[in-house]
Amino acid sequence: MTDRAILDHISSLPHARANFKQLVRELAAKGAKREELEAALARLAARGDLLEPRAGQFAVTARSREYAVGCLNMHRDGYGFVISERPIEGITGDIFIPPDSAAKAMHGDRVVARIARIESGGRADGEIVKVLKRAHPTVVGQFKIGRRGQYVVPFDDRIRQWIDIPEGMEFPPAGPVVDRIGVEAPHVDSVEHLDGMIVNVELLDYEASTGRVVEILGQPDDFGVDVEVVIRKHHLPHQFPPEVVEQAEQMPAAIGPHDLDGRRDFRALDIVTIDGETARDFDDAVWVDRLPNGNYALQVHIADVSHYVKPGSPIDAEARLRGTSVYFPDRAVPMLPFQLSTNLCSLVPHEDRLVLSALLEIDHQGAIVAQEIIPGVIRSVERMTYTNVHLLLDGDAALRERYRPLVERFELMQELALVLNRKRVRRGSIDFDLPEPLIEFDEWGAMTGVTRAPRNIAHSLIEEFMLSANEAVASHLESSAPISIYRIHEKPDPKRVMDFEEVAAHFGYSLGVGAIHVKKFAFTDKHHDGSKKRRELALPAGEVNINSRHYQRLVAKIEGKPEERILSYLMLRSLKQARYSVENVGHFALAADTYTHFTSPIRRYPDLVVHRLLRGAQIEDLPAIAEECSQSERRAAEAERELVEWKKVRFMSERVGQNFDALVISTAKYGLFVELADLFIEGLVPIDTLPGDQYTYQENVRKIVGKRTRREFSIGDRVRVLLDRVDANERKLQFSILEDEPKRSGSHSRRPVPHGSRKRKR
Repeated sequence: MTDRAILDHISSLPHARANFKQLVRELAAKGAKREELEAALARLAARGDLLEPRAGQFAVTARSREYAVGCLNMHRDGYGFVISERPIEGITGDIFIPPDSAAKAMHGDRVVARIARIESGGRADGEIVKVLKRAHPTVVGQFKIGRRGQYVVPFDDRIRQWIDIPEGMEFPPAGPVVDRIGVEAPHVDSVEHLDGMIVNVELLDYEASTGRVVEILGQPDDFGVDVEVVIRKHHLPHQFPPEVVEQAEQMPAAIGPHDLDGRRDFRALDIVTIDGETARDFDDAVWVDRLPNGNYALQVHIADVSHYVKPGSPIDAEARLRGTSVYFPDRAVPMLPFQLSTNLCSLVPHEDRLVLSALLEIDHQGAIVAQEIIPGVIRSVERMTYTNVHLLLDGDAALRERYRPLVERFELMQELALVLNRKRVRRGSIDFDLPEPLIEFDEWGAMTGVTRAPRNIAHSLIEEFMLSANEAVASHLESSAPISIYRIHEKPDPKRVMDFEEVAAHFGYSLGVGAIHVKKFAFTDKHHDGSKKRRELALPAGEVNINSRHYQRLVAKIEGKPEERILSYLMLRSLKQARYSVENVGHFALAADTYTHFTSPIRRYPDLVVHRLLRGAQIEDLPAIAEECSQSERRAAEAERELVEWKKVRFMSERVGQNFDALVISTAKYGLFVELADLFIEGLVPIDTLPGDQYTYQENVRKIVGKRTRREFSIGDRVRVLLDRVDANERKLQFSILEDEPKRSGSHSRRPVPHGSRKRKR
């Protein structure tokens, strides 16, 4: 009997519960079948699909209001929240776990929580009863020697347990960083030398919080240690196993005649790649022509990674584990070994390369009227950069002469890109298109400043072509494959839409979704510190009728306005995160009925999977792959963001006492958060430091108001701030207000934007 059948059977029973003897009898599980049943029950319990409240008794979690399965999100103060994997009737948020119970697990662990109480407003309290999966096989932190012995203080302050290191354990040699960056390894010949160093610890006993040091990374301020810490904190696979290296080294150095069987030859065409100046791997190349009927022929050629990386091979297993490449300021953690990512699979100029090609015929309205997806071979004629293509199209005489045979083709590319963009705008695709900050570093990896990352027609050109190819491939797979993997972006949560509308109203704007009907619940809110407060919770009474055009129209209204930065930021926060799924629900932001990722198989595992599906492969565990890749993407984004924040704090540590122009981006009961206008760096102005009065936070209007003067601080205000202190351990900045009165949002025109990722993630 399958796992699904066992779950269905128990679900059909009263209270969705059964004991083992009952299941043996009802499922006729005798002999070998009894052993199979035992194994299946253990497997389902390990996954969290079944709970075992008492020995031999099983309950289906998906049918229970008593238990929840989910990830534990810890707070640095010791309490936590379980984010349930399924909706639970009557609960509107995450399940609060008090410190004593939260101490049974670590931040990120997958746990089972028993729901102890659900209050009238939907708030729930619970306790952890079982840890299903540990999130941290290792913990990175600072080694210390003290009265309690030798121990490691985790770098992640959400991991509350200090890790004891038993005396007498051998320590590994120092410096996994050393060979890569050429810095002399720290000399460690005794445990005393380790005091204060950053180490990585393998957990031996979770209950007792004991472990052993497996890596010595160096002193906290050593060059490159920050990257190594972030890699280990987020458990990013960063060293290829020997079998992966061996397989990569055995790859052929060049394409053989047999590799060309069944492929269309595009080597005679003047195909080009267009990437950033610092790009090292090139996984897409393009070509555009005008057809006799006046339509456009767009060819998007993508590196055929699936030709080299076979399912189940060591390289494939490692690529699936990594899920995505991770990009740090001074280096990358690639998904594929160097031999593939920057050589065999990279579409370098003047070399034959295998590709999977999307050949599209597009009319003058931007509609795809014909398409073909086939394996091919190309020889890129030029490695172009965004800057050079932009200057060429802008009329740069020297570049137009240098690339004279390609000028007409680039102009046709620009023409087609504008047609495709107009089509997306017509259907309601949202494009905030805000400039992204480019953080600059010196040769030692220290941050030296921030500039606005250039964005020009060349970026838009490639983006439009890649979007079109992704949509075409998604549509093809939806109609031809029994199951596929999609890039989905669900409609925003009505509560978040309502929250945004409240803030936008203060600026005189609205998404125009009409009245949002709400239900109000009055209840007593008990905080983790024991305090109580009576308040109302407002929840949407039904689904909010919103579509991407509401966002698109507001983006157009605020373009160029002083409040564009803050409203765009809040609009982005009101939207859900895009993710991978085998269930196609469309892509809200792109206003696309079907969408996938096809164009970056060198750096994204879902794209490699899509290539295999296009070649007719049957992939049984596609739902699991979709979920794993979504998690890997979030993990990579968090790691990239955290390292940049670390660099920013170090940069600001030398600027204590300096003052800056800033924008109020958020308000809370403990103060207001500001973002520095020219540096895209955030910090807190504590409420008790605000000048000239005693201030309180008025939650209903999201303002901080002086009790006597009625002076207000609200989202969107321009202020002048002084950097008072830098907390390097918690990576926090604290500011104070310098101006006598906050400048209203209409008085300045500079619009800072948040730090962006290496490539846009649709």
